[in-house]
Amino acid sequence: MTRPGFDEVVLLTGFPSFAARKMCEELVRTGERTLVHAIVDPKAEPEAREALDALPLEQRARVNLIEGDASSMDLGLSGAELAALAPEIDRIHHMAHVATLSADRKLAERVNVGGAREVLEVARVCRSLKCLVYHSTAHVSGDRTGFILEGELEKGQSFRNVVEETLARGEKMMRAAMTKLPVCVVRPTVVVGDSQTGEVDRDGGPYFLFLLIITSPPDFPLPLPGRPDAFLHVVPVDYYVRAACALGRDPRAPGRTFHVGDPAPLTAKRVFELVAAAGGRRTPRNFIPANLTKAILRAPGLDRLAKSPRAFLDALATRVSYSFANTSELLADTDVRCPPFESYVEGLVEYVQHRIREKRARDAEVYDPLV
Repeated sequence: MTRPGFDEVVLLTGFPSFAARKMCEELVRTGERTLVHAIVDPKAEPEAREALDALPLEQRARVNLIEGDASSMDLGLSGAELAALAPEIDRIHHMAHVATLSADRKLAERVNVGGAREVLEVARVCRSLKCLVYHSTAHVSGDRTGFILEGELEKGQSFRNVVEETLARGEKMMRAAMTKLPVCVVRPTVVVGDSQTGEVDRDGGPYFLFLLIITSPPDFPLPLPGRPDAFLHVVPVDYYVRAACALGRDPRAPGRTFHVGDPAPLTAKRVFELVAAAGGRRTPRNFIPANLTKAILRAPGLDRLAKSPRAFLDALATRVSYSFANTSELLADTDVRCPPFESYVEGLVEYVQHRIREKRARDAEVYDPLV
């Protein structure tokens, strides 16, 4: 081993995306002798440096940023870089994927399918590899209804978008490799934000839906999309990364698939009621059928809003629930538990409100009536 002073060396892709940044923080926070090699696209280097600077100095020293491309051959690493890294790597968290539903098929296939293929090639030369954690999505179940088991993948479902389809194809490759490599699959539900800090991914569907509710007139009960009695499967990002980190370190994980979400989900109606109440808005009185909402969101001027929340709308239109049996089994002896949505919704709403105030302040600075 060429890694003096470290008990665990992790290769992380997808940094500095919202979830990958949180995963990096969790890895170095919980592993005092953990070193993280984070693959960073050159275009994202300034953002990656900023994320790194936010870490405590001791933790920052254990994160190594490496220029690469998770969808390129050998993750964009040179032959010399791969030869130096391969003997060190204990674990891989593959979090680089396209999740934006407006992404074109070529990009989604290159990143979600090609990236899965390349990370498997890298895993094959990591002689000390204990686990490759493939971060997928619970939505690989597509349009299936009813109770979804963690071990199920190909069950005749149709996919509602190219993201679900390409992540399912990547997961299929992972499953095929499980006989020869220590691979596990983690499937989060809809990631809504951090239950501790309130931070919400500003590129995600939840942010825009919260924004829609919070910025509506205070006395106007906003009609909302979907089926009010359907479960809305959401998960805070801090629980998701804590669970995925713990699973990746568990020797029982390879060869298995894990749903990560709230085992006691709320209905869509209840979620929107809580968001409205936290934002000082009236409780939504009724819901618009999902197919009508999708048609409305395609109207000119609403394209940006439609890109992210559409996953929410599809989720609301599908009566589905998920098994968490594998996840519950492996996390039973840990303190990793999913907090109830009621306990952190106010923090999420306050974060969105803070961002609204910041934007208004910037806009006010730009505006000069004398010019």
